[in-house]
Amino acid sequence: MTSPANDIVLAERHGPTLVLTLNRPDKRNALETAMYIEMERCIDEALSDPTVANFVLRGAGDFFCSGGDLRSLETRAAVPVEERAALIQRLHDLVLKLKYCPRPVIAAIEGGAAGAGASLAFAADLIVAAQGAYISMAYTKAGLVPDGGGSAFLAQSLPHQLAAEIALFGGRLPVERFAEAGVINRVVEPGSALQAALELGQQLAEGARESQSAILQLLDGPGREAFERQLDREKQLMAIALGGPEAAEGIAAFKEKRPPRFPEPQR
Repeated sequence: MTSPANDIVLAERHGPTLVLTLNRPDKRNALETAMYIEMERCIDEALSDPTVANFVLRGAGDFFCSGGDLRSLETRAAVPVEERAALIQRLHDLVLKLKYCPRPVIAAIEGGAAGAGASLAFAADLIVAAQGAYISMAYTKAGLVPDGGGSAFLAQSLPHQLAAEIALFGGRLPVERFAEAGVINRVVEPGSALQAALELGQQLAEGARESQSAILQLLDGPGREAFERQLDREKQLMAIALGGPEAAEGIAAFKEKRPPRFPEPQR
């Protein structure tokens, strides 16, 4: 299966592995709703094909994914909170599809993974990242809160203080720091993340595939209800934050390429 070159999500077979590529390299593969829908469609189609053993998720060009496009978020801020929540749910549907996929998912990170892009990477079962790449969740810099399961992934995978530093300050942490914490499986030479992910995919494909599927169910089972509840909390809080004055200032500052001047909280 190979998608046309102008698609926002490319799907290409590499032996037993289906590579899904976020294809907006001019925008560092910033996410939009159509990408969620297309990626879910590709996964569902592939799951009906028993020759697809696993998936690799990557970004076109030299960057994995920069997260949500703040310019599109500005448009969403103008709609009622219920509509904002419904749009966030489309992202969450994709995250759930990736996280609870019955076949292994491998994320291949070059450059960086930011915001909801980091959430997509964390939803994978295995992560390969290039040296010098980074992960960030800079929602607070735009007056927003994590979505896509970002807060759940941080809380489940990292010590509280490190998770709080990432979420509250929104800085860029090198992938090597996440590897030390056991979140990233392989750190490889720049430009080789895809190849390393494909090698893992080939190893998996040569193994007992039904056993792998059963193991994924066991690993995912204990925390699934809690994770889904956290997604609901994220959706509601993000929908509210997106319509607030801090988000308005954060998005305006981003567009104007200046530091934000957040308003004082109302008493």
